[in-house]
Amino acid sequence: MGYRIAVVGATGNVGREMLNILAEREFPCDEVIALASRQSIGKEAAYGDKTLIVKSLDDFDFKGIAIALFAAGSAVAKSKAPQAAKAGAIVIDNSSYFRMDPDVPLIVPEVNAAATAGYAKRNIIANPNCSTAQMVVALKPLHDAATIKRVVVATYQSVSGAGNAAMDELFRQTRAIYVNDAVDTKRFTKQIAFNVIPHIDVFMPDGATKEEWKMVVETKKILDSAIEVIATCVRVPVFVGHSEAVHIELKKPLSAAAAREILRKAPGIMVVDKREDGGYITPLECVGEYATYVSRIREDTTVKHGLALWVVSDNLRKGAALNAVQIAEVLINKHLKKAA
Repeated sequence: MGYRIAVVGATGNVGREMLNILAEREFPCDEVIALASRQSIGKEAAYGDKTLIVKSLDDFDFKGIAIALFAAGSAVAKSKAPQAAKAGAIVIDNSSYFRMDPDVPLIVPEVNAAATAGYAKRNIIANPNCSTAQMVVALKPLHDAATIKRVVVATYQSVSGAGNAAMDELFRQTRAIYVNDAVDTKRFTKQIAFNVIPHIDVFMPDGATKEEWKMVVETKKILDSAIEVIATCVRVPVFVGHSEAVHIELKKPLSAAAAREILRKAPGIMVVDKREDGGYITPLECVGEYATYVSRIREDTTVKHGLALWVVSDNLRKGAALNAVQIAEVLINKHLKKAA
């Protein structure tokens, strides 16, 4: 049995990746419909060896659509996702709009797939923030083994997380510096080329940015509300691939060697951890890959039962599009089959 699938925001970075991954994973589709704003009507979108013609979201009728993958931002999700859900489509939304809604499950399939059953309350499932998604994939098996008390994380987030315009800005600024032109800053608050910016999203009253707040509250909702988290989120001059330095305080002792073996056996994780030059993964090497990579596994002796990890993933894939498609796979394997 195949399903009718709609991809909303099909011309953006994440929407294009959703189409790629649906094709790569041979998702059982009778029809895939690419949707975007009116400005994109008639544009082409690749879906495997097929070319889809983009249709307008504004007047699209979601009746008969089984699953709608949304990758068009919070404003579109706020107005269009409930309409799609009311028409009978199960919405998997990549924006932040529904993430903290108590009636909307927030899902990373390797961590809390069982919670997808909650989709029936609103016919909507939320995809977490890209930096949260890869981190909780790495945290889950360690939490199961030794119970995590506290996480301190510093992120190194690529510009693709801020969209096409951000990627273009990094390219333009880099080129301008090489040819001694003026550096123009529009998308970021400061120059991003050959620089790092410790500021993602808006500042909040306590001094954290909203990106940092998301990592805290989303980790609690997905994994365990008792885990304490503090994050510092930094934008770096990398096109694709988020990296994280994760420091973990556990309730029980867990050696680096034991943690390494636990992570090797965990779903969605690839351990590359040789204590030698090049024995680790960088964001450049994770682009186009499904796995969340874990390297630099070592004991943190500054706290009782401490571990430190280096976690890297393709943010457009596991951080967004892949996670959404994996949620859709859980739905068809566990819920929609029963309904059929």
